[in-house]
This record gives sequence, C-alpha cells and structure tokens, in this order.
Amino acid sequence: MMKRILASAALVCVTLMPAAVEAKEKTLYQKLGGKKAITAVVDEFVARVAADARINGFFKDTASNPQRLAGFKKKLADQICEASGGPCKYTGRDMKSAHMGMGVSGADFGALVEDLVGALEKFKVGEAEKNALLGALGPMKKDIVEK
Repeated sequence: MMKRILASAALVCVTLMPAAVEAKEKTLYQKLGGKKAITAVVDEFVARVAADARINGFFKDTASNPQRLAGFKKKLADQICEASGGPCKYTGRDMKSAHMGMGVSGADFGALVEDLVGALEKFKVGEAEKNALLGALGPMKKDIVEK
C-alpha cells in the first residue's frame, strides 16, 4: 500500500514538475521589463532615428507633428510589446502597406536596426533578450524593404 502511495506521489510530481518549471519561465516581455521599459526604449530609439541622417528623412513628417509622433511611438511600443509576448495589441497598419512606395533599402533597414540596438544597449538589455527581440521583429524586413 505504501509503495502504491509513493509511486502515485512520484507520478504526480513528475507530471506537474514541467508545468511548474514552465510557469516560472518569464516571457520576453517580462525579461525586457514590461511596458514601461519598452516605452523608454522606444523613446530612445525614435530619438536616435530622428538624429540619424541616413534615415531620418523617412520620418520627417511624423517627427514634425507632435500628435502624430505620440501616436507613432504608442503603436511602436504596442508592436514591440505584442511581439515579445506582452498583453498589448498592435493596431497600426501592416508593415507592407505602411511602407509601400517609400523606397526603403536594405541599408536603410540596417541603419534602423543599428538605432534600435543602440537604444537597447543604452538600457543594458541583455544579449539574449536583445537577440530574441531582433529575431521577433526581423521577419518584418521582407515587408518593409523594397529595394
């Protein structure tokens, strides 16, 4: 009888242990520090893009309108939040239609990524988290780059 109870208890522990370990595993969103941290990175990122002569021309209309800029930053933060497993929902246009006709090149996209990496590094985002976020956002390149 005692052996049966111990065997049942062991079976329950083995069955439930992976769920307990999985529950402790943080999402990328949590590892990044949540919405407040993502918003801070977005603010820094947008400032870097605005100062980057290689690509700031793409954003001059948005940057010159405070209301439009605030909406852009909110959508970008929501997009990163959603892509990293957070509770946000991105409500902006899809990347293909949003960038259609802009003539974004691979070099332009690379400059944008450099600015994002710089913002992440300023806030001391870990290498694994940085790579995971870039991996989550990277597939958008095919919808953004036109030449």
